[in-house]
Amino acid sequence: MLDAFSALSRGTRLVYGRGLRRYVFVPIVVNLLVYAAMLHYVLANFGLWLDGWMAMVPGWLAWLSWLIWPLFVIGLVLIVFFTFTLVTHLIAAPFYGFLAAKVEVVATGRPPLDDRGLARTAVDALGRELVKLAYILPRMALLFVISWIPLLNLVAPLLWLAFSAWIMAITYLDYPMDNNKVSFADMRRRLAARWWPTLSYGGWVTLITWIPLANLFLLPGAVAAAVLMWERHYRGQCDLSPH
Repeated sequence: MLDAFSALSRGTRLVYGRGLRRYVFVPIVVNLLVYAAMLHYVLANFGLWLDGWMAMVPGWLAWLSWLIWPLFVIGLVLIVFFTFTLVTHLIAAPFYGFLAAKVEVVATGRPPLDDRGLARTAVDALGRELVKLAYILPRMALLFVISWIPLLNLVAPLLWLAFSAWIMAITYLDYPMDNNKVSFADMRRRLAARWWPTLSYGGWVTLITWIPLANLFLLPGAVAAAVLMWERHYRGQCDLSPH
């Protein structure tokens, strides 16, 4: 835990230090605009969504509305949270990949292995985000279903927490790994092989994402922390892809 927290602390200081802060403000402004638009949309429609869900409850379960209503609220909040996180990362991915490359130069003294130009890096970053979405969305849907199955739903909150930590680790540690030509499949194997640093880092980033507005300014530090975690825990691993 302490190692991941130290990486986040150092990473935040790095990105707001001289030489790097100019690479931070574009993704912050982009995310701030997306944040404002989505917040307005959610506040305008949340009540309608909730009423629609409650309307699907059978009449014979109406007496349980006091229990079903908060479950629906929690479900909607989780869906909104994950949707916002996925959208902002999809938009900010090219900026974060570029930021991770600059942090690697400052933090290690050497550039990443990637020799693509800026335009190609931006296009490939969007493609990589779509690969992440294809990995995340089916698992997210499965967890949502589990959340409604009696008995299994008792462990659903723990599964959501672990899933959130894993996804945040995948999302941010992918930036330095992509910059160093680590495939998405190999990245997942490397993260699983060092599961404790992976989940502790992902857990801290998850906490950051839940801090309204402040998260927009702290997430670039998570990108820098991912570079430090890559250097400390994952760079020395051999290619774990099956041959």
